[in-house]
Amino acid sequence: MKITLKDGSVKEYGQPMAVIDIAKDLSEGLARVACAGEVDGEVVDLRTVIDRDAQVNILTAADEGGLSTLRHTASHVMAQAIKRLYPSTKLAIGPSISDGFYYDVDSENPLTAEDMEKIEAEMKKIVKEAFPIERFTLPREEAIALMKEKEEPYKVELIEDLPEGEEISFYRQGEFTDLCAGPHLMNTKDLGKAYKLMSLAGAYWRGSEKNKMLTRVYATAFAKKADLEAYITMMEEAKKRDHRKIGKELGLFMMHEAGPGFPFFLPKGMVLKNTLLDYWREIHRKAGYVEISTPVILNRSLWETSGHWDHYKENMYTTVIDEEDYAIKPMNCPGGVLVYASEPRSYRDLPLRMGELGLVHRHEKSGQLHGLMRVRCFTQDDAHIFMTPEQIKDEIKGVANLIDQVYSLFGFKYHVELSTRPEDSMGSDEDWEMATEGLRNALDELGLPYVVNEGDGAFYGPKIDFHLEDCIGRTWQCGTIQLDFQLPQRFELEYTGADGEKHRPIMIHRVAFGSIERFIGILIEHFAGAFPTWLAPVQVKVLPISDKYMEYAEQVNRKLFDAGIRTEVDTRSEKIGYKIREAQTMKIPYMLVVGQKEEEEKTVSVRSRFAGDEGSADLDAFIAKIKEEISSRINRPVTKEEK
Repeated sequence: MKITLKDGSVKEYGQPMAVIDIAKDLSEGLARVACAGEVDGEVVDLRTVIDRDAQVNILTAADEGGLSTLRHTASHVMAQAIKRLYPSTKLAIGPSISDGFYYDVDSENPLTAEDMEKIEAEMKKIVKEAFPIERFTLPREEAIALMKEKEEPYKVELIEDLPEGEEISFYRQGEFTDLCAGPHLMNTKDLGKAYKLMSLAGAYWRGSEKNKMLTRVYATAFAKKADLEAYITMMEEAKKRDHRKIGKELGLFMMHEAGPGFPFFLPKGMVLKNTLLDYWREIHRKAGYVEISTPVILNRSLWETSGHWDHYKENMYTTVIDEEDYAIKPMNCPGGVLVYASEPRSYRDLPLRMGELGLVHRHEKSGQLHGLMRVRCFTQDDAHIFMTPEQIKDEIKGVANLIDQVYSLFGFKYHVELSTRPEDSMGSDEDWEMATEGLRNALDELGLPYVVNEGDGAFYGPKIDFHLEDCIGRTWQCGTIQLDFQLPQRFELEYTGADGEKHRPIMIHRVAFGSIERFIGILIEHFAGAFPTWLAPVQVKVLPISDKYMEYAEQVNRKLFDAGIRTEVDTRSEKIGYKIREAQTMKIPYMLVVGQKEEEEKTVSVRSRFAGDEGSADLDAFIAKIKEEISSRINRPVTKEEK
């Protein structure tokens, strides 16, 4: 049996070998830190026995699959601790997630912060007891009987819903046994000490509002305490930057019970939003896009043709008009297709780049709503590019460069993922292969590093996703490029080629911001509300020392306003120190203090977020300086004080 390792070397074994034994053969040190294995690209349990030639990689917590396994084990240790402390608790599910793990539990009395401390203490005992973690399987009836004996109704339901013939596996550690597919560590002691319970939340069983509300215990785990401490620091910083809190303080947006998940933008928030949209229009005009607008409500027939009625209906709001089914659009693409089809097209018209700032609506579950990050209606900065096969690579490269331009402006780093064909998809194998290779070749030519995200493409085509990183290290998926051979076929789109014959165009779906609302939420947290001057809702605050200088303050304000600068006067009868502190709290980039000296000399005393007291300045010179800063869209770093 030949085992090919990650570095390309080959080991030969005369008998089947468990992954953990291969790790021991390679290095005792590697075996001690091993969390899981990867066999022919699939993450497997360390107990998995290999009896064939295979590509094998030993995963540690430094690998995504290894860290996920460590966290999955932590979820079992946490569940064991909960059962010890509160034996009547019923267990639901406890998976690892991107930043930790959780367990949904049904407890007689709601868990509290005090309970979380007790659970953590009990977890430490379980880790110290060093239970071997054993895997075993049972036939369906025996598995159900075991879970009924343990009075775990949620586990019984999960087993009953498994397909016939599915292997039913369990993991046992000490007195605790849980239904689980794995993988897991070999021993509870291998979990170490770097774990922490983070929060409690409500979660419906199986995500359905028709089912019982359970308690979700969120937690996280790492291989090293230093990594845990860094994560906790990041989360504490994230709380300070919560866009919901800052958005309320700065008067940007609000939510109301009259429309859960439907944000209200306030005057200052609209300034911010419109400034972003003005920037979007500017860069797209320069990149050769035309702007269109399509209806918010379109009939069922359209959505059936596009495939959304079959693949996305549960997320769509529907209505009946004149005894016919209609849907509020969850995305803009079918409308863009109709615009393309509205007149004959020639190869000379292609590529045709059409952008749309379209308001879309999606039926998100109430428990998933989160400020501007997860809403039920949002403005999507869609664009659809119709092109010939020969133009695919250049168009993808052009979009990637435009997205890079946008993210670089705001100081975002990003990484790229190529997502391939999902199980729920439409179209031929040949089309999918051609589309996927088109995206891959464009990324290769651009020299953009990327990882392949198998099976996560859209139902109509593969895609490139851009995951930006904010200033505290969190990542957000915003930009995307989706190559689509399907909609042009389903809508029978055509263009006349140079040969005079009819041909089918190829379509790109793409966004840069993604959801404007979500992008604003990300920007609020990225900048902690201290936006660059060009983006700030109020760029200058004029602060008269007393009411005697109000007239001069208004003159200064008028001159700023006429120069196109967003400005306000603080007309309150408060001390100047209080006015300055208030302006700083509101994250105003520039404060102009005016009093007797400034009025006599026709100057202003400048204070900024960036440098503090900048001294006296001629008003015209200040206006020229700030206009240059605004027009060049300088992205100043956020200072410690602003954070």
